[in-house]
Amino acid sequence: MAQIGITPAQARRESLKAKRLRAVEILARLRQTYPGSRLALDFGSPLQLLMALVLAAQCTDKKVNEVTPALFRRYPTARDYAAADLPELEEMVHSTGFYRNKARALKALGQALVTDHGGEVPADLMALVALPGVGRKTANAVLGNAFGRNEGIVVDTHVQRLARRLGLTQETDPEKIERDVLPLLPREDWTAWSHLLQDHGRALCKARKPECPACPVADLCPSAEV
Repeated sequence: MAQIGITPAQARRESLKAKRLRAVEILARLRQTYPGSRLALDFGSPLQLLMALVLAAQCTDKKVNEVTPALFRRYPTARDYAAADLPELEEMVHSTGFYRNKARALKALGQALVTDHGGEVPADLMALVALPGVGRKTANAVLGNAFGRNEGIVVDTHVQRLARRLGLTQETDPEKIERDVLPLLPREDWTAWSHLLQDHGRALCKARKPECPACPVADLCPSAEV
């Protein structure tokens, strides 16, 4: 197998400016490859997105999208979640897995939103991560996709894997990966970057067997082999 493009050693030595130029070029090529890239979860409001993200833990987005239409009709407001009957809520989210924990999480979120925010999802990072069960990844996803605010990068398993393979970070912790990647991209592209890496991770840069010969950024990737 012959290495192409930038080598791992070169990636480790490159300057911040060079890494930034490479990251922006990767972004541009992935945009051309996945022109319709967007969040895979269906939602119509910040509340719907927040609840869908809770259900997406250890569950496919496809399955979540099958469950949420009925869920959103049954519980249209935070107050509805706060007052929900747990057994009924568990039944509605059963197919997403870990349904007891998820039902409790949805109810607790509804209660916190009612108590602390008048039933509305706050458009603020610190307020979001203060909610029960909401971490930085979820908060970034809500802010970027429901409010159009680029406060950070969503680092899921795809983004974590690809950021390392692309030589943009050597970290393994999601928050440290985010800190390494944020300075490499224009702020207005932070949300789009996560979507594009997720699409690329599903389509070509798979965990077990990446399809490097078909990859549009292989020459910019220190992990690429043909």
